[in-house]
Amino acid sequence: MYIKPVYSLKIVLLWTRKYIYFFFLLSIVPVLLYDVVGLKWLYLPWLPIGLVGTSLAFITGFKNNASYERLWEARKIYGGIVNASRLLATMSNDFITNEFARTVRTDNEFLKIKKVIIMRHVAWMTSLRHALRVKKPWEMNKEQMKTVNVAEHKISLEEELDGYLDKDEKEFVLSMTNKQAACLNLQSRHFKELKSEGLIDVFRHMEFKNMIGELFSLQGKVERIKNFPYPRQFATLNLFFIWIFIILIPFGMMHEFHEIGLVMAEDENISFLNRLVAEHFVWMTVPISIIISWVFMLMERVGDVSENPFEGSRNDVPITTISRAIEIDIREIIGDDKKDIPKPFQNTADTEM
Repeated sequence: MYIKPVYSLKIVLLWTRKYIYFFFLLSIVPVLLYDVVGLKWLYLPWLPIGLVGTSLAFITGFKNNASYERLWEARKIYGGIVNASRLLATMSNDFITNEFARTVRTDNEFLKIKKVIIMRHVAWMTSLRHALRVKKPWEMNKEQMKTVNVAEHKISLEEELDGYLDKDEKEFVLSMTNKQAACLNLQSRHFKELKSEGLIDVFRHMEFKNMIGELFSLQGKVERIKNFPYPRQFATLNLFFIWIFIILIPFGMMHEFHEIGLVMAEDENISFLNRLVAEHFVWMTVPISIIISWVFMLMERVGDVSENPFEGSRNDVPITTISRAIEIDIREIIGDDKKDIPKPFQNTADTEM
């Protein structure tokens, strides 16, 4: 979704406004002590602080790269689910025929069989996204989540499965711990029944079983990302180092700006206004410290919100929207009545910005 740069900057500033206020306090207090109270000794050499900042930039970059890899891998896996789902619908169309059937079926009966398979597949996607939306202790993006409406937190899985599974299958799935795996188990049983009835031969049955294996593989990959967080020791240490650096920034910059001001004031032809600015040039420490602190903290926050791609925030993988798009595609592929096919989600929680 395209976001205008100005609008995006506004969102980022609102998102980090509390930090900006705090950075202002952290930078103005040392300058007051230095320039107003007269504690000219209250400064630190910039060189070691700059070395800390350089090291911190590398560490933050490593964390952001690792977080982005988790996000991008999650998106690629859901791309695999899209492709596998379309292939499953195509296989259902082409593989289930009267060629080896013991009892000849009509086109209407075949549509019912294919629809059961597809609707059960949608039930698998629904169960999977509900499992991925379960809140984990390490998913603490609380401030941003207050303004986001996550569909899976408002509608229960039991309600969403209505119409996709019959009563017995729904009870079976809801009784299982891993409900998405239960859906694939039902699908596998159904393919076995189709083979025993001669609606698919051994080769086609193996292809369907391979598809079940592919879906299990994709499910396992997203569950791995969901259930294994970015190592806390890296995230915690990085945040700790950033705060140390932010606290030290004004102490390292005050003397530098004060020296620049003294050089400016040495000009004999300087105007009164410029001389006044030169004498208090140390106050440039405040805005520059805020900007540097904001950049480092923003990068830290960006890494944080990218760590958990299924949490449901605005920048996560839009699995609700993707799942609905897949449902529309595969139901159209098997020739389902367009009146029964749901519409795409509009302005859903995981696509808003």
